[in-house]
Amino acid sequence: MPAMQGSLQRILQIMEALYTWMTEQGLDPAILPYMAGVIVVLLLLVIVRVSRRQSALKAEQHEAEQARLQADAEQKVAAERAAREAAEQVARQEAAEAEAQRAAEKALQQAEVERQAAAEAETARQAQEAEARRAAEQAEQAAAAARQAREQAERDAKAAQEAAAQADAQAEAEAEAEAEAEAEAKRQAAERDAREAAEAQANVQAEAAAEQAQQAAEQQAIAAAEASARQAADEAAAAAERRAREESERQQAERAAAEAESRRVAEQAAVDEAARIAAEKAAADEAAAAAARKAAEEAERLAVEEAERKAREEAERQAAEAAERERLAREEADAEAARVAAEEAARLAAEKAAAEAEAARLAAEKAAAEEAERQALAAAERKAAEEAAAKAAEVSPEQKKAGFFSRIKSGLSRTKANLTEQLGDLFLGVKEIDEDLLEEIETTLLMADVGVEATTEIIERLTERVERKQLTDADALKEALQQELAALLGGVEHKLQLPEKKPAVILMVGVNGVGKTTTIGKLAKKFQSEGKSVMLAAGDTFRAAAVEQLQVWGERNNVPVVAQHTGADSASVIFDALQSAQSKGVDVLIADTAGRLQNKDNLMQELQKVVRVMQKLDPEAPHEVMLVLDAGTGQNAISQAKQFKESVGVSGITLTKLDGTAKGGIIFAIAKQFDLPIRYIGVGEQVDDLRPFEADEFVKALFD
Repeated sequence: MPAMQGSLQRILQIMEALYTWMTEQGLDPAILPYMAGVIVVLLLLVIVRVSRRQSALKAEQHEAEQARLQADAEQKVAAERAAREAAEQVARQEAAEAEAQRAAEKALQQAEVERQAAAEAETARQAQEAEARRAAEQAEQAAAAARQAREQAERDAKAAQEAAAQADAQAEAEAEAEAEAEAEAKRQAAERDAREAAEAQANVQAEAAAEQAQQAAEQQAIAAAEASARQAADEAAAAAERRAREESERQQAERAAAEAESRRVAEQAAVDEAARIAAEKAAADEAAAAAARKAAEEAERLAVEEAERKAREEAERQAAEAAERERLAREEADAEAARVAAEEAARLAAEKAAAEAEAARLAAEKAAAEEAERQALAAAERKAAEEAAAKAAEVSPEQKKAGFFSRIKSGLSRTKANLTEQLGDLFLGVKEIDEDLLEEIETTLLMADVGVEATTEIIERLTERVERKQLTDADALKEALQQELAALLGGVEHKLQLPEKKPAVILMVGVNGVGKTTTIGKLAKKFQSEGKSVMLAAGDTFRAAAVEQLQVWGERNNVPVVAQHTGADSASVIFDALQSAQSKGVDVLIADTAGRLQNKDNLMQELQKVVRVMQKLDPEAPHEVMLVLDAGTGQNAISQAKQFKESVGVSGITLTKLDGTAKGGIIFAIAKQFDLPIRYIGVGEQVDDLRPFEADEFVKALFD
């Protein structure tokens, strides 16, 4: 309606602007109504199309939301199933994991030994490489020394050659000097001969006298010449000897240089050979070390694979043995329960005739004593409560009820925001009731998980009342909607009435995570406050935390808890608890059960077995099968309620976690589809937040 009013105002503005423009242009305004009609028709067509598109979009959004919710629920169910299956296998896999761990440790030890051997081989290889490097360095040093010796020999040889050249030059100079001296001697001798001949010719007379002198001179000259010749020969021999000695020294130097070069070449060859041998040895050592490492890695891999294979085989064997033991244990428990029941019946039948009077007397005395004790305790508790009430500030019933109402109202705040506040937005500013408003209400109810059947029935009744003119405005429609919702829930408002027979047995069922154990603790506290004695049975033996949680509730409320070890047969635990409750005269026995998915047939059959075992002791047990549902699961709660109702005959429902979800409208769908009594609702974590369900109070908390 607001959108249509806005559209009409917009049309009027357009028409005024168009009329002004036509007047300014000198056009005939008479055609304006025709143009306005065309524009209105076009706008109406656009509005209708937009409205249809919005409706289709809302429907698609609703379908997408439903699909998302269903996917979330399925995902949660799958997670719960995986968690429970993993929990079921933990006990069976512990021994297998221990054996696998031991095998893995042994394999690791073997691998460690092999790694140490490989490390030692690597160390040896590195030592050999270091030794080879040292040998190569020593060879290199020897080669350097040889090179230095060779260079020194070359320098010595060069010096010897230079000395030999100098000696040759000196000898040549000496030979030239000797030749010149000999020539000079010959020239002097020739001159002397000529002078003597001239003197002989000039001094014929003195020839005789001079002949003697000449002979003496010739003898002296011959002697001098001979002496000079001997001296020259000696000097030539000395020079030759010196040249021979120098040649010998030169040859020795050359031989020394050749020997040094030969030694250098040999040493270089030795160094090269040593380096080659060291390199080959290092390569061989590296290859051996690589082969050793590869062999060690292969051995380690084979050892790990063998250990894993053995661990898998051992785990499979132990899992099979555990499954067989579990099956045998269940069969033994069933047989033992049957045997105990048969023996008890036979014993009672045998002793009944002889001890009937005595048993009756003792039972009467015991009942009287217990009744007196209970009455005394009740009187003491009443007196204490009255004294406490007298001392405390007086609180009227109206104020107490107002406190409970405010707590429920606070707990339903999210559902209220998702349902009634959106409905209030629809009614805001609406003066007339039309089909669009009813469709919006229908969409809001569906989005709040009220359910198709409940929503359809409510909308049909409202439509009938609108057509009969019983509802004329939005306020009346809102009041009528509140009445219809209250009437829908009124049919399932039934308080829990336990039988007088002791013990009254309450069997708690539901999937994992819905709050069964917490609800049991709150119920135990509630029954205690009513003066009833309570016992708890820890029938959820698949989850160790469930037993511990229930024992904590028992210790907190001073309530006895019957429990066995994790993995024990649930039926056996509840059988023992019922026997104990019967023998002790307990008023109420609340039995917990393992969370199970509603689509697991074997687990649902096990729940039926629990009921059969209980009925062996009390044919009427359980007196209440209470299904606990989590309001946050939405439409998945419908599937749970359907399957549990078909399997174990649910007689009452507790809807938990309404304070933590916006999907509290699911309570209307449950009420419409199953017509099962809703016993309690959970709107918080405190003990008093588990409230007996009252339809009017619930609806009022939503709409107030």
